[in-house]
Amino acid sequence: MTLFGWMNDQVLRMTWLNDLVGQGVAAIGLNPASRVGGSVQFFVYDVIKIFVLLSMLIFAISYVQSHFPPERTRAILGGRSGLGATILAALLGTLTPFCSCSSIPLFIGFTAAGLPLAITFSFLISSPLVDLASVILLASIFNWSIALAYVAVGLLVAVVGGTVIGKLGLEAQVADFVRTVPVTGEVGTMSRRQRLAYARDQVVEIIHRVWPYVLIGVGIGAAIHNWIPQDTITALLGQDKWWAVPLATAIGIPMYADIFGTLPIAEALVGKGVGLGTVLAFMMAVTALSLPSMIMLKRVVRMPLLLTFVGVVGAGILIIGFTFNEITHWFL
Repeated sequence: MTLFGWMNDQVLRMTWLNDLVGQGVAAIGLNPASRVGGSVQFFVYDVIKIFVLLSMLIFAISYVQSHFPPERTRAILGGRSGLGATILAALLGTLTPFCSCSSIPLFIGFTAAGLPLAITFSFLISSPLVDLASVILLASIFNWSIALAYVAVGLLVAVVGGTVIGKLGLEAQVADFVRTVPVTGEVGTMSRRQRLAYARDQVVEIIHRVWPYVLIGVGIGAAIHNWIPQDTITALLGQDKWWAVPLATAIGIPMYADIFGTLPIAEALVGKGVGLGTVLAFMMAVTALSLPSMIMLKRVVRMPLLLTFVGVVGAGILIIGFTFNEITHWFL
């Protein structure tokens, strides 16, 4: 095994932790190969792994984010236009908030500063959909190929979605109050100690916000992995079913969770033979089109723009889901 493979297994996937939890499950009289024992092992292992990795990643990424406050991000994007600016907005979205609800205030600030809709919506889509923490966690559960594929398709949805919305000329569909929000041009500076304190506070805040969704997601993943027969899963979401991608997308929209809560579910679904495209569609629907996020967005945009946003992003998710299912069907 290469050094990279060893690091991936032992540091990211924490296979040693899975073995240790399995031994603990056996020590309390449960068989890890049984449904109950397997569920306990899956739950304990995934919860510990996700929270350990999440804490370390949030700390590191928040330290990086401290260099990109809203004013600086707005300053970087200000005065830019065209495809290059839209791509830059999508890339900057990967460095900012972990859910769409917290990225909406930034969207308001960008719009108030006069940034084009293509840029603001590219950022709004990318921000909850793709972030550095999700890349590492995806790699820890699946592999780097899937993690990087998710990043690529997420950025593609953000760039194409933002571009299409910008071309439709829907500026008048933004709520009037958004354009009158005061905009500060000041970019604050932080000392190293302040950045470390900010990173620590972000760990506490985000863990406090996401822990219920992680526990629920791991619990659902454990149930899928150990209690629902593979035939049942494949009958509903099998790679050969044309409705699998639309159904997974529709199931994801009413949910509200960070990507961290969807990962254990995705892991269990892939383990049951569900197509990669179907799983990606589910994850993207949860993070980019969740119903609570749409309710919040409705407060700052009018219905025609909201429906356009949902339609464009939804179409992108469906296309990507079908495409990845075909690719994996023919080449894997």
